Amino acid sequence: MMRYTRCGPIGKLALCFGAVLALAGFGSTPGAAESLERLAIVGGSVVDLDGGAPLEDAVILIEGERIAAIGAAGDVAVPPDAEVIDVDGAWLIPGLMNMHVHLGLKLPGKMAFALAKETEGELTLRMSHSARLSLESGVTTIRLPGDDRHGDIALKKAIAKGEAHGPRIFSAGESLVITGGHGSEAGVVYYDGPDELIKAARREISAGASWVKILISGGIATDGGGIAEALMTPAEIGAVIDAAHRFGAKVAAHSGSPQATIVAVDAGVDSIEHGYFLDRPTLRKMKRAGTWLVPTIVVSQPATAPFFERIGSPQWYLDRRDSVGKEHWKALQMAIEEGVNIALGTDQLPHEPNDGTTATVREAQYYVEAGMTPLEALRAATIEPARMLEADQDIGSLEVGKYADILAVPEDPTEDIKALRDIRFVMKGGRVYRDELDR
Repeated sequence: MMRYTRCGPIGKLALCFGAVLALAGFGSTPGAAESLERLAIVGGSVVDLDGGAPLEDAVILIEGERIAAIGAAGDVAVPPDAEVIDVDGAWLIPGLMNMHVHLGLKLPGKMAFALAKETEGELTLRMSHSARLSLESGVTTIRLPGDDRHGDIALKKAIAKGEAHGPRIFSAGESLVITGGHGSEAGVVYYDGPDELIKAARREISAGASWVKILISGGIATDGGGIAEALMTPAEIGAVIDAAHRFGAKVAAHSGSPQATIVAVDAGVDSIEHGYFLDRPTLRKMKRAGTWLVPTIVVSQPATAPFFERIGSPQWYLDRRDSVGKEHWKALQMAIEEGVNIALGTDQLPHEPNDGTTATVREAQYYVEAGMTPLEALRAATIEPARMLEADQDIGSLEVGKYADILAVPEDPTEDIKALRDIRFVMKGGRVYRDELDR
């Protein structure tokens, strides 16, 4: 049995076996940390996402990318050829998930001006950089509900082939924008009517999207029009949902409108994004239908203000953002009270600094402040998104047969969600991307 040793600068993995030093990013597989055939993580407590007692002094045996065995130290034998990672009293949880990410984020103001002439190559490189930082922050799976020029799909393929670092990606390709609607530019014609939108949805699915994103109401980032206005017609909404579902794709709907949300839920939409002005009757309908809510509460709350100042957001954008904050918060509280399915999403980059932590962790913390227990918030960041993606057979919890997407924190996050502010170890698919366990 060989012992895993940590060395090198913080945030960079270095594996030391005798005199051999292999730095992350310089292994035989392009764009990935060094892969070990057999690993054993020992000495930690595995959090039970079902609310049971933690598995203390656990052993997680990993073969390749997946968990081969998990149990107490006396019940799981560590093979003599396994590399051992001693986490020494840390709490082990699944990798976090963020279900509303735009790796190619480009918001109005100075940010949009600076990126106005960005080429496809530059966009893809920027997205790849953000993906790597997202993974290192502890987010091992993301959903991209709308990015430009299919850079998301290209990056997904590159990560899957080991040519780039990043979380597992579930993508919607490009958003389906209607003329004059959210995401549109003044005077530009987009998609209008069921036929055009069906064709656009099929194009995204053909390009590799497993989700389709529709923008059914007004939004913060488009100047003009009410954020709570229902802009896409019922016929358009229903046509896209039907077309996508025929191909096995799911549909995410940007909505700040109760009226538009009701139409979408009745048509079988899979998730509602934001939900700025959702009321209790609409949320009860979502609960009955099993529709998911991805709140992105972090973008409308005060802690995000420094981010918008940093990127030079114009005053009209700040005013629109501020106009939804209180109602957005009430909608989240009601959604929690009504037991609506909630999957964490931020509409910020997962690793974006926010209130002394990352946007992903601050989002989870907001859920507790709005009424969730710490365990419920942790589930909203792990197993619940996996359920929404219908990928819970592979990700979302630490179980035999699932991918070894594992984080280590020094305290129990089911007692205090703020424990996620101190992620010290990140593994995705049996490969270590961050190791600060000695800190």
